[in-house]
Amino acid sequence: MRPPRAVVALLAAGVLALSACSGSGGSGDSSSDDRATQPAETSPTASEDAEAAAEGHGHYAEPAKARPLRAGETRTTIAMPGSYTPSAPYGTGTDDYRCFLLDPELKKDAWLTGTQVLPGNPDVVHHVILFRVPPEQVAAAEAKDAAEDGEGWTCFGGTGLDAFQNVDDASWIGAWAPGGKESVVKPGFGTRLAKGSRIVMQVHYNLLAGVSPDTSAAQLRLAPGKRSYQALHTMLLPAPVELPCRAKHDDGPLCDRDAALADVKQRFGSEGNTADLLHVLCGTKPQPGEVQSCVRTLAEPMTIHGVAGHMHLLGRSITIEVNPGTPQARTILDIPVWDFDDQGSRPIDPIHLDAFQQVKVTCRHVQWLRDKLPSFDGQPDRYVVWGEGTTDEMCLGMLQITRP
Repeated sequence: MRPPRAVVALLAAGVLALSACSGSGGSGDSSSDDRATQPAETSPTASEDAEAAAEGHGHYAEPAKARPLRAGETRTTIAMPGSYTPSAPYGTGTDDYRCFLLDPELKKDAWLTGTQVLPGNPDVVHHVILFRVPPEQVAAAEAKDAAEDGEGWTCFGGTGLDAFQNVDDASWIGAWAPGGKESVVKPGFGTRLAKGSRIVMQVHYNLLAGVSPDTSAAQLRLAPGKRSYQALHTMLLPAPVELPCRAKHDDGPLCDRDAALADVKQRFGSEGNTADLLHVLCGTKPQPGEVQSCVRTLAEPMTIHGVAGHMHLLGRSITIEVNPGTPQARTILDIPVWDFDDQGSRPIDPIHLDAFQQVKVTCRHVQWLRDKLPSFDGQPDRYVVWGEGTTDEMCLGMLQITRP
């Protein structure tokens, strides 16, 4: 029997750039920066653009060496409109998620074929996610931006523009996390951006690293919208986290699951409900243990082109399987020792799956890493559930897919 459509409230991610279809090819200038409607060869270099943006918006990181543009592609830089100094928005906690509305000034439909995030202050930027905002949502995004003082708005989880985030077809178009580089999709593929679309840049600030201003930016690689590319989509595979305290440390006040969950909700507002909603999505019940999984049944056919995984600091291993428990079972992602500072994605040979076939993500988290990592200094053991913070945890697989 098919489970409900995979829609779960406002899942967050500290996730890497989905460069799973990465590859280079074709010809073009190596570092031009321009709008999609102008020829690449007339645009300034990325370094020149970074300097110009620094004068108007504050400084962001110089881009790493970019891959050459392919025939007809252009590159444009979008930057936060001004510097932002993070703080705990609900008065407690060590994390701030802030969304900034950016305008790529698309005069025509375009294909997004690559992204490179330029974190302005890597000391406080934990990760960055880019979301597409279609023209019909621009007014709502502008209203959210205007409703809060300062640059941007608080946005734990998703952007806040949708009551629910569709994990079968997320609006993500790119991201950055430690180890992330420029992502470039393979020729003939892209993410469709309609004329007049905006971009939301969601930045997760880690307040454990201190509080200091940030001005981040991103570069978009664009191709003409008239091309007959295959449209890429992002499917998210979240799974619950139910990591109990160690036996010798289980007398702490947050070693009770209910108390730990209440603490998450206090720090992150309504998005703290994700820990329980994931069990609805996965058809599971909370069972404490280091290893947790989620099996999803597909509602429609798809072809997988790339895979990625995401956990936080207590993550130990992550796998993604297709057709689990059948003779056709195949592991398409296997990271036996998780490294938070190396969250690169993996291209794979295309795998086609039909409706009613399944995919499974499995994560292992361990409490003993608390004794090894400076981020946990002075923090007692706690029952760990899914949470937005640097010292909370996630179990998230990501698939870059096309559909018929």
